[in-house]
Amino acid sequence: MTEEMTPREKMIVALEGGTPPGLPPHFELVFKRCEEFVGRKRLERADLEGIEGAERQRLLRENAKMWAEVYERLDWAVCTGFHGLDIEDQLRSFDYFRDLLGDRIMLAGFADGTYAIPSGKNMTEQIVYFFERKQEALDEQSQRVDDNLANVRRFVEGGVEVILMCADYCFNDGPFLSPNMFAEYITPYLQRAVEGIQDAGAYAIKHTDGDIMPILDQLVSTGIDGLHSLDPMAGVDIAEVRELVGPDLCLCGNVNCALVHAGTPEEVRESAIYCLEHGGVDNGAYVFCTSNCIFEGVPLENYFAMLKAREDYGGPGEEHNV
Repeated sequence: MTEEMTPREKMIVALEGGTPPGLPPHFELVFKRCEEFVGRKRLERADLEGIEGAERQRLLRENAKMWAEVYERLDWAVCTGFHGLDIEDQLRSFDYFRDLLGDRIMLAGFADGTYAIPSGKNMTEQIVYFFERKQEALDEQSQRVDDNLANVRRFVEGGVEVILMCADYCFNDGPFLSPNMFAEYITPYLQRAVEGIQDAGAYAIKHTDGDIMPILDQLVSTGIDGLHSLDPMAGVDIAEVRELVGPDLCLCGNVNCALVHAGTPEEVRESAIYCLEHGGVDNGAYVFCTSNCIFEGVPLENYFAMLKAREDYGGPGEEHNV
């Protein structure tokens, strides 16, 4: 291993419980500032409605070219930009992306299948469903995981190496199910999904916002390769999480996205340095990112302050400029 490792190679080291040399790997679940950053809009499913043939492929190629530029300039380790497209368009986009950057950046697919927080419109109905039609609910959960694993296998055949599991389980004051119910309705199926992803040949990163602390032990028990997003707005402290899970689980995130959105560059830097100091670099496997994503409205100045903190802090064993 040398400082010449690619972002993808660094990401693999972190997901396997190690600390790569140099700056920690970085990515974001979603990046919605393309127009401001490179002057182009990201391609979404709706943009391709009614467009077929050569023109559709041209748009996919141009979109892949844009993401290649974004990721290279921002030193990302994982390509997440295609998940808003239909799966066939994602697979074709992966090919175009590889043509441009080879295997320097890891390709990601999104798949989960476990029950997430219901919407406000059907929260009560969902909980009643769990209690009154328990076996049906469990059978549905099992089928949803199977359906998602079928997509995982397609992703892996298309070159994907990491699956982002994005079912949200928690509010800011705790999970939407009690730990006991979570252990019955979610954890066994999450574990099956994780094992299926790993058996297919990919790494599994579990994403959930909110206060995960009451179910942290269950999330870790499923064998996930990485845990995202470690939400400070819900009181999740990356230093506490690191102490509880040990150095080998790859932690991703915890840079306060509320500050990245509406704070000052100095506040963003302070949050970023805290994560680098307590989450990884010198004491465990870590991937540098926000506690959610770079969504519309995030000032690029703040995001760049976050990236500058990563550069200043440096890698393992270095003198950190904090």
